[in-house]
Amino acid sequence: MSQSTPKNIASLNVINPNDKVEQLRREFSADLPQAAGGGGLLERDPNLPLAKQQLQAQIIEALKQVYDPEIPVDIYELGLIYAIDIADDNAVKVKMTLTAPGCPVAGSIVDEVNRRVESVDAVRSCHVDLVFDPPWSKERMSEEALLELDML
Repeated sequence: MSQSTPKNIASLNVINPNDKVEQLRREFSADLPQAAGGGGLLERDPNLPLAKQQLQAQIIEALKQVYDPEIPVDIYELGLIYAIDIADDNAVKVKMTLTAPGCPVAGSIVDEVNRRVESVDAVRSCHVDLVFDPPWSKERMSEEALLELDML
């Protein structure tokens, strides 16, 4: 007697959840314009000298500690940081926006950004420029932020 496999059985591929998240991240990132093009998260600058890249990474980590009190996602993942400029003397200039121009906590968020960035050991000083052009939109948010806010 020969055994045969029924022809109407579908194959099932099991995907590791971590692989699926990584796949979604790649697909989502490919759809977003990059920061230089007017959208998406600010990316680390690979053209900076290594010491400046490390400082930029520390500044980004400090910015991830700042939250809009009304939104349970940090301002970096929300895409509110447009630029981080580090001068030769480690004076830092942060260009950022808010989710809305009339944000009632604008002053406190800017002050906290300034404090957090200046708390990074190598930073000499920080100046925050609050801008509204280009305007913020949810397309600037990271995948993590979209998932956290159930917007993906």
